[in-house]
Amino acid sequence: MTELCSTLIGGYNLSATKSEEALSQVTQDLRAEGLELYRVLQNMDTGYWSERSSFKDWTVWDVVAHLHIADHMALTSLSSAEAFQTLMDKIRDKGSIRDYAEDWLLEGIEQPLSGPEILEKWWSVFEDMCSAFQNADPNQRYVWAGPGMKARMLATARQMETWAHGWEVYDLMNKRRTHSDRLKNIATIGVKTYGWTFNNRGMEPPGPMPKVELESPSGSKWVWNDEVEGEYVSGLAVEFCQVVTQVRNIQDTQLTVIGHNAKQWMAIAQCFAGPPEDPPAVGTRFQT
Repeated sequence: MTELCSTLIGGYNLSATKSEEALSQVTQDLRAEGLELYRVLQNMDTGYWSERSSFKDWTVWDVVAHLHIADHMALTSLSSAEAFQTLMDKIRDKGSIRDYAEDWLLEGIEQPLSGPEILEKWWSVFEDMCSAFQNADPNQRYVWAGPGMKARMLATARQMETWAHGWEVYDLMNKRRTHSDRLKNIATIGVKTYGWTFNNRGMEPPGPMPKVELESPSGSKWVWNDEVEGEYVSGLAVEFCQVVTQVRNIQDTQLTVIGHNAKQWMAIAQCFAGPPEDPPAVGTRFQT
């Protein structure tokens, strides 16, 4: 899963102080998201590392390797635009990020990394990336695989992907997940990518955009968009985030979806960049 560029979900027009505060908060949310997943993986039975998840038949090892290379890319961008361009040239030469990562992860070693080893590799880069975000210029645009974006948006995208791919692990283990209000960052991306979902498929976004009213993990109410008669999405924020990140099919949630526009959106919602992806089939991603 690749991250959405800021041109798709809007920029942040904040004062210098507020920009720094906003970036600091998102970085804290990102670090908390990663730490939660890291602790689950640390305590996981080692047999799970080679088990295949319900996401593209990836193993847990594949999931962590994917997060590792993506965070490495983000860290490289925050460090040097020139170094990032060199990295992207190498990726293009290999054909894809995953193809490049296969060779990159074998550099300097004779045997592929074990699960616990890839976990520590990822965590080291993840911590360095979070530190780089904390020290980044909130008003600078950083280069990326697509259009560049400011640090706050890049950090939010990294949180989104960390949270979304974490479901492969939780689902495989049938482990219940706790949630916090840092989900609002992901829900906001989900709402803001209404137009992107349709444009990415060569479709005109239908108007008006539905009202979205969600219940946060703490019990408060989050609302986006004006009241539109007969067009709205409501329910738990976690389920909305699961749908827009495509870790659940809308029919496997309890979300209330009213109106033609809302139903069309929720059936194909995609808050991440890259070619159009279809949500999982009904009943294929869930917990008992």
